Amino acid sequence: MNINLALLLTVLTAISGVIVAYNTFVVQKRPNPPGAVEATAIEYAQSFFPVLLMVLVIRSFVFEPFRIPSGSMNPTLLQGDFIFVKKYTYGLRLPVVETKIIETGEPERGDVVVFRLPSDPSINYIKRVVGLPGDNIQYRDHQLLINGEPMPLGAGEASAEFPGSLQFTEVLGDREHEILVRNPGSSAIEQRYTVPEGSYFMMGDNRDNSQDSRYIGTVPESHLVGEAVRIWMHMDGLSWPRWERVGMKIQ
Repeated sequence: MNINLALLLTVLTAISGVIVAYNTFVVQKRPNPPGAVEATAIEYAQSFFPVLLMVLVIRSFVFEPFRIPSGSMNPTLLQGDFIFVKKYTYGLRLPVVETKIIETGEPERGDVVVFRLPSDPSINYIKRVVGLPGDNIQYRDHQLLINGEPMPLGAGEASAEFPGSLQFTEVLGDREHEILVRNPGSSAIEQRYTVPEGSYFMMGDNRDNSQDSRYIGTVPESHLVGEAVRIWMHMDGLSWPRWERVGMKIQ
Protein backbone atom coordinates (compact mmCIF):
# COMPACT_ATOMS: atom_id res chain seq x y z
CA MET A 1 0.00 0.00 0.00
CA ASN A 2 1.36 3.41 -1.03
CA ILE A 3 1.01 6.10 1.62
CA ASN A 4 0.68 9.64 0.30
CA LEU A 5 3.11 11.33 2.69
CA ALA A 6 2.52 14.77 1.19
CA LEU A 7 -1.23 14.48 1.81
CA LEU A 8 -0.75 13.11 5.33
CA LEU A 9 1.74 15.84 6.24
CA THR A 10 -0.51 18.56 4.79
CA VAL A 11 -3.57 17.31 6.69
CA LEU A 12 -1.69 17.07 10.01
CA THR A 13 -0.23 20.55 9.53
CA ALA A 14 -3.66 21.99 8.71
CA ILE A 15 -5.35 20.34 11.71
CA SER A 16 -2.69 21.48 14.18
CA GLY A 17 -2.71 24.97 12.66
CA VAL A 18 -6.48 25.25 13.06
CA ILE A 19 -6.24 24.20 16.71
CA VAL A 20 -3.49 26.79 17.36
CA ALA A 21 -5.60 29.50 15.71
CA TYR A 22 -8.68 28.37 17.66
CA ASN A 23 -6.73 28.69 20.90
CA THR A 24 -5.41 32.14 19.97
CA PHE A 25 -8.66 33.71 18.81
CA VAL A 26 -11.28 31.83 20.84
CA VAL A 27 -10.01 30.00 23.92
CA GLN A 28 -7.69 32.73 25.18
CA LYS A 29 -10.50 35.29 24.92
CA ARG A 30 -12.93 33.23 27.02
CA PRO A 31 -13.27 33.89 30.73
CA ASN A 32 -13.19 30.18 31.58
CA PRO A 33 -10.09 27.97 31.08
CA PRO A 34 -10.32 25.07 28.60
CA GLY A 35 -11.31 21.59 29.74
CA ALA A 36 -8.84 18.75 30.11
CA VAL A 37 -9.38 17.28 26.60
CA GLU A 38 -9.35 20.71 24.96
CA ALA A 39 -6.20 21.74 26.86
CA THR A 40 -4.40 18.53 25.84
CA ALA A 41 -5.29 19.04 22.18
CA ILE A 42 -4.04 22.63 22.32
CA GLU A 43 -0.81 21.61 24.03
CA TYR A 44 -0.03 18.96 21.40
CA ALA A 45 -0.96 21.28 18.51
CA GLN A 46 1.28 24.07 19.83
CA SER A 47 4.17 21.61 20.11
CA PHE A 48 3.80 19.95 16.73
CA PHE A 49 2.53 22.73 14.44
CA PRO A 50 5.86 24.59 14.01
CA VAL A 51 7.70 21.32 13.33
CA LEU A 52 5.09 20.03 10.89
CA LEU A 53 4.97 23.36 9.07
CA MET A 54 8.76 23.50 8.72
CA VAL A 55 8.94 19.91 7.42
CA LEU A 56 6.08 20.56 4.98
CA VAL A 57 7.73 23.69 3.58
CA ILE A 58 11.18 22.08 3.24
CA ARG A 59 9.81 18.85 1.74
CA SER A 60 7.49 20.64 -0.68
CA PHE A 61 9.69 23.48 -1.89
CA VAL A 62 13.35 22.85 -1.01
CA PHE A 63 14.65 19.27 -0.61
CA GLU A 64 13.03 15.86 -0.33
CA PRO A 65 14.84 12.60 0.52
CA PHE A 66 14.43 9.49 -1.63
CA ARG A 67 15.82 5.96 -1.51
CA ILE A 68 16.97 4.24 -4.70
CA PRO A 69 14.93 1.01 -4.88
CA SER A 70 16.53 -0.71 -7.89
CA GLY A 71 19.63 -0.96 -10.05
CA SER A 72 18.23 0.88 -13.08
CA MET A 73 20.63 3.81 -12.54
CA ASN A 74 23.78 1.70 -12.02
CA PRO A 75 26.60 2.65 -11.90
CA THR A 76 25.66 6.28 -11.09
CA LEU A 77 23.21 5.37 -8.34
CA LEU A 78 23.14 2.05 -6.52
CA GLN A 79 20.26 0.26 -4.88
CA GLY A 80 20.28 1.46 -1.27
CA ASP A 81 21.52 4.98 -2.00
CA PHE A 82 19.62 7.67 -0.10
CA ILE A 83 19.56 10.91 -2.06
CA PHE A 84 18.44 14.52 -1.79
CA VAL A 85 16.17 15.83 -4.53
CA LYS A 86 16.13 19.58 -5.13
CA LYS A 87 12.44 20.42 -5.46
CA TYR A 88 12.73 23.99 -6.73
CA THR A 89 14.92 23.30 -9.80
CA TYR A 90 11.99 22.97 -12.21
CA GLY A 91 9.45 25.21 -10.49
CA LEU A 92 7.67 25.51 -7.15
CA ARG A 93 4.58 23.30 -6.87
CA LEU A 94 1.87 23.17 -4.24
CA PRO A 95 1.93 19.96 -2.19
CA VAL A 96 -0.64 17.25 -2.97
CA VAL A 97 -2.22 18.96 -6.01
CA GLU A 98 1.22 19.49 -7.66
CA THR A 99 0.12 22.75 -9.30
CA LYS A 100 3.09 24.89 -10.35
CA ILE A 101 2.95 28.37 -8.84
CA ILE A 102 6.39 29.74 -9.75
CA GLU A 103 8.60 29.01 -12.77
CA THR A 104 12.27 28.54 -11.86
CA GLY A 105 13.80 26.54 -14.72
CA GLU A 106 13.56 23.61 -17.10
CA PRO A 107 15.36 20.25 -17.27
CA GLU A 108 18.62 20.14 -19.18
CA ARG A 109 19.95 17.19 -21.10
CA GLY A 110 21.85 14.95 -18.72
CA ASP A 111 19.98 15.93 -15.53
CA VAL A 112 19.09 13.09 -13.16
CA VAL A 113 15.42 13.61 -12.36
CA VAL A 114 12.79 12.14 -10.04
CA PHE A 115 9.35 12.09 -11.65
CA ARG A 116 5.91 10.64 -11.07
CA LEU A 117 5.12 7.64 -13.27
CA PRO A 118 2.64 8.82 -15.94
CA SER A 119 0.53 5.66 -15.69
CA ASP A 120 0.48 5.76 -11.85
CA PRO A 121 1.43 9.14 -10.34
CA SER A 122 1.63 7.63 -6.86
CA ILE A 123 4.90 5.92 -7.90
CA ASN A 124 8.17 7.85 -8.23
CA TYR A 125 10.86 6.92 -10.75
CA ILE A 126 14.39 8.27 -11.16
CA LYS A 127 16.12 8.42 -14.56
CA ARG A 128 18.33 10.67 -16.66
CA VAL A 129 16.95 13.24 -19.11
CA VAL A 130 18.24 12.34 -22.59
CA GLY A 131 15.57 13.90 -24.81
CA LEU A 132 14.11 17.41 -24.69
CA PRO A 133 10.82 18.52 -26.30
CA GLY A 134 11.00 18.15 -30.07
CA ASP A 135 14.08 15.90 -30.08
CA ASN A 136 14.42 12.82 -32.25
CA ILE A 137 15.99 10.01 -30.21
CA GLN A 138 17.72 6.93 -31.58
CA TYR A 139 19.29 4.11 -29.60
CA ARG A 140 21.55 2.06 -31.88
CA ASP A 141 24.18 -0.48 -30.85
CA HIS A 142 24.05 0.82 -27.28
CA GLN A 143 24.73 4.40 -28.36
CA LEU A 144 22.41 7.40 -28.18
CA LEU A 145 21.86 9.58 -31.23
CA ILE A 146 19.98 12.83 -30.67
CA ASN A 147 18.68 14.61 -33.75
CA GLY A 148 21.01 12.42 -35.80
CA GLU A 149 24.13 13.29 -33.80
CA PRO A 150 25.87 10.50 -31.86
CA MET A 151 26.47 11.35 -28.21
CA PRO A 152 30.17 11.02 -27.25
CA LEU A 153 30.86 7.59 -25.79
CA GLY A 154 34.26 6.55 -24.43
CA ALA A 155 35.82 3.13 -24.80
CA GLY A 156 34.18 0.45 -22.68
CA GLU A 157 35.96 -1.14 -19.75
CA ALA A 158 35.03 -4.27 -17.87
CA SER A 159 33.13 -3.37 -14.72
CA ALA A 160 34.61 -4.80 -11.52
CA GLU A 161 31.43 -4.13 -9.56
CA PHE A 162 29.07 -5.50 -12.22
CA PRO A 163 30.67 -8.63 -13.72
CA GLY A 164 29.75 -9.38 -17.31
CA SER A 165 29.08 -5.72 -18.10
CA LEU A 166 31.01 -2.95 -19.75
CA GLN A 167 31.16 0.55 -18.31
CA PHE A 168 31.29 3.54 -20.68
CA THR A 169 31.72 7.28 -20.18
CA GLU A 170 28.88 9.14 -21.90
CA VAL A 171 28.56 12.89 -22.42
CA LEU A 172 25.14 14.54 -22.55
CA GLY A 173 25.22 18.31 -22.71
CA ASP A 174 27.45 19.45 -19.83
CA ARG A 175 27.13 16.11 -18.01
CA GLU A 176 29.82 13.46 -18.18
CA HIS A 177 28.71 10.26 -16.49
CA GLU A 178 29.07 6.50 -16.52
CA ILE A 179 26.63 4.08 -18.13
CA LEU A 180 26.45 0.30 -17.91
CA VAL A 181 25.90 -2.09 -20.81
CA ARG A 182 25.07 -5.55 -19.57
CA ASN A 183 25.17 -7.33 -22.94
CA PRO A 184 27.95 -5.57 -24.86
CA GLY A 185 28.26 -8.35 -27.44
CA SER A 186 24.59 -8.30 -28.41
CA SER A 187 23.27 -6.48 -31.44
CA ALA A 188 20.59 -4.22 -30.04
CA ILE A 189 17.56 -3.43 -32.19
CA GLU A 190 17.60 0.19 -33.30
CA GLN A 191 14.90 2.21 -31.59
CA ARG A 192 13.58 5.63 -32.70
CA TYR A 193 11.42 8.08 -30.78
CA THR A 194 10.13 11.64 -31.15
CA VAL A 195 9.68 13.64 -27.94
CA PRO A 196 6.37 15.57 -27.85
CA GLU A 197 6.24 19.21 -26.80
CA GLY A 198 6.00 19.62 -23.03
CA SER A 199 7.53 16.18 -22.38
CA TYR A 200 10.93 14.60 -21.75
CA PHE A 201 12.58 11.32 -22.72
CA MET A 202 14.17 9.50 -19.77
CA MET A 203 16.65 6.64 -19.71
CA GLY A 204 18.39 4.77 -16.92
CA ASP A 205 22.19 4.59 -16.87
CA ASN A 206 21.89 0.80 -16.66
CA ARG A 207 20.88 0.74 -20.30
CA ASP A 208 19.98 -2.96 -20.57
CA ASN A 209 18.05 -3.09 -17.31
CA SER A 210 15.90 0.02 -17.00
CA GLN A 211 12.16 0.53 -17.22
CA ASP A 212 12.35 3.97 -18.80
CA SER A 213 10.80 6.01 -21.62
CA ARG A 214 11.47 3.17 -24.04
CA TYR A 215 8.72 1.30 -22.18
CA ILE A 216 6.70 3.81 -20.13
CA GLY A 217 6.65 6.59 -22.72
CA THR A 218 7.77 10.20 -22.40
CA VAL A 219 7.25 12.10 -19.15
CA PRO A 220 5.08 15.26 -19.13
CA GLU A 221 6.56 18.35 -17.51
CA SER A 222 3.72 18.30 -14.97
CA HIS A 223 5.04 14.99 -13.57
CA LEU A 224 8.53 16.24 -12.70
CA VAL A 225 9.37 16.16 -8.97
CA GLY A 226 12.89 17.57 -8.89
CA GLU A 227 16.58 17.12 -9.66
CA ALA A 228 18.65 14.51 -7.82
CA VAL A 229 21.74 16.28 -6.49
CA ARG A 230 23.50 14.43 -3.63
CA ILE A 231 23.83 11.03 -1.96
CA TRP A 232 23.57 11.39 1.81
CA MET A 233 23.72 7.71 2.81
CA HIS A 234 24.06 4.23 1.36
CA MET A 235 22.63 1.24 3.18
CA ASP A 236 21.20 -1.84 1.50
CA GLY A 237 19.52 -4.30 3.82
CA LEU A 238 21.59 -5.34 6.83
CA SER A 239 24.95 -4.58 5.23
CA TRP A 240 27.25 -1.90 6.59
CA PRO A 241 26.83 1.59 5.12
CA ARG A 242 29.18 2.45 2.27
CA TRP A 243 30.70 5.57 3.75
CA GLU A 244 32.63 6.48 0.59
CA ARG A 245 29.32 7.25 -1.12
CA VAL A 246 28.15 9.73 1.53
CA GLY A 247 28.13 13.27 0.18
CA MET A 248 28.79 12.27 -3.44
CA LYS A 249 27.50 14.68 -6.08
CA ILE A 250 25.25 13.02 -8.62
CA GLN A 251 26.76 13.47 -12.07
